[in-house]
Amino acid sequence: MMRKSRELKGLMILLLLLIAACSEPTDFNQADDLMLQPVVEASILYIESPEEVINQSSFTSFTYDFNFDAFGEEFVSENIIDGMIAFELENTTSKPFTITLEFLDEAGNTLFTQVFQLDAAPTAILYREVFFGTASGQDINIIRNTSGFRVTASNEGDTSSVSSLPDPKIIFRSSAKFRLNLL
Repeated sequence: MMRKSRELKGLMILLLLLIAACSEPTDFNQADDLMLQPVVEASILYIESPEEVINQSSFTSFTYDFNFDAFGEEFVSENIIDGMIAFELENTTSKPFTITLEFLDEAGNTLFTQVFQLDAAPTAILYREVFFGTASGQDINIIRNTSGFRVTASNEGDTSSVSSLPDPKIIFRSSAKFRLNLL
């Protein structure tokens, strides 16, 4: 009987020690510290022109404006924190190109410009990342106020040569990755 009593006391002491050692006060105010900042990724522009079309054109420079209202949506412009736009350009034509990309506001004013120099084929893929809203990046207000893009492609070569590569073309791709604050 005495032995069972000692075992029971020992078990109770052990349980009390386990409960005391493994518990912390519950913090019911954790929800106040909750931050939701998802990263959103999307394609922005994709432009492709075969060398055959370039050779048929009498223009050595071509400009086109693209409407892009996604950044101007109230939800995005109020909640965007920072992010990056990636540009990827590929030239398999026999012509060197200068590609100029302008970020435009609603009135058509230029907010930001990127210039890309592409040699004639064979050329490596040109890849560039531009950061916005970071300490070393561009002002995030450029993105908040962008409502369109202007792309100018200037053929720095001729309109008669043909690349020896199969299916020669110039390709411009861009995508964005931005962080939004939801709380």
